[in-house]
Amino acid sequence: MAAATAIIDVHALWRPRYNPWLVAFTVTLATFMEVLDTSIANIALPHIAGTFGASINESTWVLTSYLVSNGIVLPVSAWLATRFGRKRYYMSCVVLFAGSSFLCGLAPTLGMLVFFRVLQGIGGGGLQPSEQSILADTFLPSQRGMAFSMYAMAVVLAPAIGPTIGGWITDNYNWRWIFYINVPISLISLYMTNRFVEDPPYLKEEQIKARKVGIDYTGLGLVALGVGTLQMVLDKGQELDWFASHWVLGGTIIASIILMVWVWWEWRHPHPIVELKLLKRRNFATAMFSMLMLGSVLYGTTVLLPEFLQTLMGYSAQQAGECMALGGFLMMLTMPFAGVLSGKMDARYLLVVGYAATSLGLYHMSTHLSLEMDFGTAAMLRTYQVAGLAFIFIPSNVLCYAGIPREKNNQVASMMNFVRNIGGSAGIAIVSTMVTRTTQRRQTYLSANMQNGNPRFREMVEGLTATLRGQGVSAADATHQAYGRIAMMMQQQAAALAFRDVVSILAVVVMCLIPLAFIMKKPAAAVRDAPPPH
Repeated sequence: MAAATAIIDVHALWRPRYNPWLVAFTVTLATFMEVLDTSIANIALPHIAGTFGASINESTWVLTSYLVSNGIVLPVSAWLATRFGRKRYYMSCVVLFAGSSFLCGLAPTLGMLVFFRVLQGIGGGGLQPSEQSILADTFLPSQRGMAFSMYAMAVVLAPAIGPTIGGWITDNYNWRWIFYINVPISLISLYMTNRFVEDPPYLKEEQIKARKVGIDYTGLGLVALGVGTLQMVLDKGQELDWFASHWVLGGTIIASIILMVWVWWEWRHPHPIVELKLLKRRNFATAMFSMLMLGSVLYGTTVLLPEFLQTLMGYSAQQAGECMALGGFLMMLTMPFAGVLSGKMDARYLLVVGYAATSLGLYHMSTHLSLEMDFGTAAMLRTYQVAGLAFIFIPSNVLCYAGIPREKNNQVASMMNFVRNIGGSAGIAIVSTMVTRTTQRRQTYLSANMQNGNPRFREMVEGLTATLRGQGVSAADATHQAYGRIAMMMQQQAAALAFRDVVSILAVVVMCLIPLAFIMKKPAAAVRDAPPPH
């Protein structure tokens, strides 16, 4: 009994040898580059397609391959980190990410680029959960809010500024440099990780235990196949008109069956790859759902505004990215603020503030989104919309660790990152589908009024015809062009109204999430086992 108590005390009193903020900065470097890669390549797809003589549809596999391999690795990264050692696993991921990034830049064909992106996704998939679990072990519970704010700036800011950076590099240099820039930063991160990051004593004991038990090959195969199929369905669903496509319908059925079997298998297995029984804990299960919805809203709305600006208002990709950047910089300010508050007050109240502010920001966007707005208005709409995200992200990450044993930190980080990415993929797919379908409904409604029996429509045709005839166009051509221009205006207005409708729906959905905060239990006050190192 005395020996066991001594071991527990050693584990509880363990603190890293180096300043925890130095550790936090170290592990954030590579994670930032990995998250940046999920969005930075989007802007270069036309250039990549042109280089290899491929179609835009073929070039999208550059994105899909990365997301699929990344999604497969995320749920199993906790098991890999425990079995091989977290620091060793993290450094291996950095090496693989840097090496495959360099190979992506050198790729001579589209097929080779897609293959190297698969490797890049495998390496990148282990970085986010490893960093989050390292931060959870490095900082005291009362300091985790601030620590997670640094991590949050990486995973939230990077997708926001990715299109801007990608557009600038592609326009001024070459698309290959969006991959080359990962290499030097990854090497710096690798050196600093080797120098400053260390595994706590309990992890070394968990590693010994993990090596004594067999590998759950069935669970590993099921999760890889199920998640990979699900990611492909979400990525290609809208493009192939969802269940009208036999490929999408079959993929959905296969993914559903495989994942249900996987859940059943993991729940019964004595040493599962993913410890789903952690979902019995109310705070963790609720935080998982909160993170799922955060991923859906964050990534879904990140797609909405740039699409509106580029397709309806004629903005270039770089201009649209610059419009999004202001919101990213606001999040850089609100993340540390939310981190400080989460260590001083009940994190559940911060969740309420976050959901309410995000909902109001979305509602404001839905009422002001129009074809007449200027650049400044568009930038401010994005800024209002993201103002509350920090108060969702930080408290969710803090609350999910409440009452979780330290040896499960790897599992918590892995599962939280997994659901956020799945939420992001689902959010993008759902929002894109809603915009397309709502545009069709709006267009049908507006076109019903485009007939000569409508006095306003007749006046518009006559006015445009007179204007065109004044410019030297013949009477027949002027009338024909007038009808064509009105039809184009109608299509643009239908699309603009559809965007507003979808944003309004998202505002209502986020507002309905406010009661989630009170489903969680109030976390116990953190006990300071030892002062942080200086």
